[in-house]
Amino acid sequence: MLFTHLEHSCVLVEHNGTRVLFDPGNFSTGFETLTGLDAILVTHQHPDHADPARLPALVEANPDAVRYADPQTAAQLNARDDAGRWSVIAPGELLTVGAFTVRGTGGRHAVIHPELPVIDNISYVLDVDGRPGAFCHPGDSLYIPFERIDVLALPAAAPWLKISEPIDYLRAVSPRVAFGIHQAVQSDAGRAVHNARLAEMAPDGTDYRVLPVGEAVEL
Repeated sequence: MLFTHLEHSCVLVEHNGTRVLFDPGNFSTGFETLTGLDAILVTHQHPDHADPARLPALVEANPDAVRYADPQTAAQLNARDDAGRWSVIAPGELLTVGAFTVRGTGGRHAVIHPELPVIDNISYVLDVDGRPGAFCHPGDSLYIPFERIDVLALPAAAPWLKISEPIDYLRAVSPRVAFGIHQAVQSDAGRAVHNARLAEMAPDGTDYRVLPVGEAVEL
C-alpha cells in the first residue's frame, strides 16, 4: 500500500488502483487538488479533520467518491453540503471500496476535559487482499482494536494528550509500522522531541516513522 501524509491527520491510502482519503482538515495541505478518489472518510467533526471551507470543492472534484463519517459529522455535513450526501458508518459496520474493505470501530473521541461533551469519533480499519488490519486510522481516539494492525496512523500529539498516552497506545496496538499524525499543534522543536521519544519507546517489532509530507511511501 502507498501512504501519502498530507499534514496533520490527512492521509491518502492507495492500493491496486483504489484511492481513499482520510480526514481532510484545515491544518492539512495538498488534498485540495486530488482527483480520482474512491472514498473520503472522516473520523469526526472537528475542523482539523473536516475542513468546512474546502470540503465542498473536494467533493465536487471527486463526484464518484463515496463519503462516510460518524453520525454527528454526517448530519452536520449533510445540512450544508449541496454536492451530495454523506453516509453514516457506525462501529461494527463495513463497506467495500474497490480493493479495500473498510470497517468502522471505536465510536467516541478522546476526553478533552471532563466538562466538555464527548463527541462521536469513528476509527477506521482497512483490510486488503484477504489480510485484515492492514491499516488503522483512529482519528482523535486511542481506541485499541484488539486485533493485529499492520500500519497504524498514531495520534502523536494533541491538546488532550501527554506523551505517555501515545507511547502506551503504540505499545498496546503494537503494529509493524506506525507513523505520527495530528502534529500540526506542535512547533518543529516539539515535534522532533515527541517523534524521537516515540521511536525510542516503540515496542519491539514496531518501526515508528515520520513520513515526508506530500510524498507517497510504500509501507
